[in-house]
Amino acid sequence: MKFSYKLLLWTILIMAVAFGVSGYLFVNFVFETAMERETNQALDESNILQFAFETAALNVPTKYDLLQNAAVREIGSQLERGSQGSRRLLRISDEAREVLYASEGFAQDSTLLQRIGEDNRVYQTIPVGDRYYIQTGILVNALDRKLYLETMRDVTEVFQERTLGFSVYRRVTLAMLVSCSVIMFFISSWLTKPIRILTRATRRMADGDYGYRARQVSGDELGSLTVHFNRMADALEENIEKLQEEVRAREDFIAAFAHELKTPLTAIIGYADMLRSRRLDEEKQFMSASYIYTEGKRLEAMSLRLLDIIVTGRESLSLQPVSAASLMEYLKGIYGGKGDYQFFFSYEEGTVYAESNLIKSVLMNLADNACKASENGGRVEIYGKRVEGGYAFQVTDYGIGIPKEEIKKVTEPFYMVDKSRSRKKNGAGLGLALCAEILRLHNSQLQLESQPGEGTSVWFVLPDREEVQGR
Repeated sequence: MKFSYKLLLWTILIMAVAFGVSGYLFVNFVFETAMERETNQALDESNILQFAFETAALNVPTKYDLLQNAAVREIGSQLERGSQGSRRLLRISDEAREVLYASEGFAQDSTLLQRIGEDNRVYQTIPVGDRYYIQTGILVNALDRKLYLETMRDVTEVFQERTLGFSVYRRVTLAMLVSCSVIMFFISSWLTKPIRILTRATRRMADGDYGYRARQVSGDELGSLTVHFNRMADALEENIEKLQEEVRAREDFIAAFAHELKTPLTAIIGYADMLRSRRLDEEKQFMSASYIYTEGKRLEAMSLRLLDIIVTGRESLSLQPVSAASLMEYLKGIYGGKGDYQFFFSYEEGTVYAESNLIKSVLMNLADNACKASENGGRVEIYGKRVEGGYAFQVTDYGIGIPKEEIKKVTEPFYMVDKSRSRKKNGAGLGLALCAEILRLHNSQLQLESQPGEGTSVWFVLPDREEVQGR
């Protein structure tokens, strides 16, 4: 069942109960008020009849010491005739509670008669056939006799009015419930409109339309819910786009990896088959073996760097203080005697917080890339200096450079600016990708500046301990 229908149904039920209870209490209050008024009038009439009976008894001729029963009946008849046109009946009983006089139609019930005492007036409401009466009883003292005077006042109209009141109230309640149901139907539809909009938005998003947003139609809590839902949808869409980009990147990575494997494997298989299937002279044998060795080394480098990327992508590091001078001296020991290129080193004293072997791998990859981008005899400069908040390393070459539109792609796995040149120097396009992962673990990142034909500068800053702990 829809929420709007539930809201409508519960509203109708609550209204029905409220109208029913309030109607019963109201009609019953009017009835009890009317009955109280009728009872008071019946008791007042009983007092008047008591006085009238005692007065009439005093006017009876005193032939006897006691008031005779015949005189009682005569007085009772006179009192009844005097009340013609009213709704009152009389009954008079003697000391033994035996009936001396009774109006026609007076109830035969003697329950009230037995309750009449010296100092009290009693009454009760009794049904007689299809009519209702208030029966009263009082003690009368007349010429040394104690008689019991009872009256019956017809109050059927009060009960009929109560019945009519209930009937009218039921009809009014039914009409009000129908009217209120129609009004509440529109109100519930209006109140639940934001919920329907959110439901539609959820369904659209479940069907794959992640760009769909719910329209805000109110400024209350449901409107606030719509705003938060749209924010959640924005975050969800952003996360899905990231996941899709990661999936595309993974697919591109696999495709690039398969392509990069194909070229060296084709050369290795081809030259190996040549060596296996035919006799070659010494020069061709050396050339074939050299090709196999070169391509095999390239496969080895690519596999090791790919493994490094996977490992660094899954691990966290415990950073230790390392002397920047020790890192630079290590590079000097590797590249200082390399005669094919002119290496220039310049650095300041300082301490960095890093995993030394990984930072050495970053610096070596950057130096190797600088060599690959330079011609033989080219100049490669490696700097180290203190900067605000950390220690900076920079590698600069004066080689082929990188086009501006490709700078953002150089850290992607297997991306190479000049593929033929990189393959010739055993490049696999994984060096900068590995560097980017290692620096990410050190809360740092690569920065590049390059001009085609003029060279490239690559640098990164290792933050101080306070900077690292604050992240």
